[in-house]
Amino acid sequence: MEAPLSAATGTQKPRPAVPQPGTPAFVTAVEDALTRFFATRRPVTERLGPVFVEATDALEQFVLRGGKRTRPAFAWTGWLGAGGDPQAPDAAAVLTACSALELVQACALIHDDIIDSSRTRRRFPTVHVDFEQRHRDRGWSGDSAHFGASVAILVGDLALSWADDMVHASGLAPAAIARFAPVWADMRTEVLGGQLLDITGEAGGDESVEAALRINRYKTAAYTVERPLHLGAAIAAADQELIEAYREFGTAIGIAFQLRDDLLGVFGDPAVTGKPSGDDLREGKRTVLLAEALRRADDSDPAAAALLRASIGTDLSDEQVQRLRALLVELGAVDEVEHRIAELTDTGLAAIEASSATMAAKERLRAMALAATKRAA
Repeated sequence: MEAPLSAATGTQKPRPAVPQPGTPAFVTAVEDALTRFFATRRPVTERLGPVFVEATDALEQFVLRGGKRTRPAFAWTGWLGAGGDPQAPDAAAVLTACSALELVQACALIHDDIIDSSRTRRRFPTVHVDFEQRHRDRGWSGDSAHFGASVAILVGDLALSWADDMVHASGLAPAAIARFAPVWADMRTEVLGGQLLDITGEAGGDESVEAALRINRYKTAAYTVERPLHLGAAIAAADQELIEAYREFGTAIGIAFQLRDDLLGVFGDPAVTGKPSGDDLREGKRTVLLAEALRRADDSDPAAAALLRASIGTDLSDEQVQRLRALLVELGAVDEVEHRIAELTDTGLAAIEASSATMAAKERLRAMALAATKRAA
């Protein structure tokens, strides 16, 4: 479609293109789309009264408070790589649909914080802690912690519902929505299934590396990289070969992303990550890092294995966290996870390099893969 003519000069006036993913301008464009969507919800929320307005305001603040907007960036790049034109008339609708992934992410984080009993998120109180404190400050009846968790569950549910609403209100053509919908449905099921695998694995004491990798595959990789790319490709009506390349890249890079997250959950700087150092150890998360350490300790150092099993999931002091960190290094688990990250990154990059994605998308996906797997937060 031709760009509109300038009345003054008679020359074609180009449409403004959406900024490149990975830039502050792209983050702003995603947040602007989210802000516009939240504004469309206000007439409905206001009819339900101040309690609901307060809850939805908390969701909006949570979503807009920060983040790298990784999932919309992968979806948008998947669309571009399959031939999407950032200056086409439908580009704004595509960006809006991609931005809805941030509401799926909000649901996952809000519920994850309840499951993990996390008290802070990006240096702010988690949603359940926020409403627990509001209950306490107002002197309301009942248990404050239970109230906070109950409200946060509903706010997380609302985020997932609104993600669907945002997609359907995006302006995508019906044919694009029809291609998008089954991928979106699979992604939602996978992320919830991955969360269930995570909590049952922890409760059942499954310490295997294989179980931890399966959780990573479905809880994180599927909805962080693989399915966002697939969604972008679906909007663009990409062929099956490119979709398969995207999925191979997305699975490998998504798992590597989570493995990096596992390392940061133990060794990350709280000033950078926004979460207390060693939280994953205190929460007893069944990560690949821990599974690999236990496997090695069982083979070579039973005392270390016993210490790990007795320590994880308890209220560890900073000194105890330091000792467990040293143990993870001594056992070689950290080096093994770093090796896995490097191998997965190479696999993902090879898949995308051999694909039919545009050259610009290949370059952007390479940069995004390295940013996701080598990050400090």
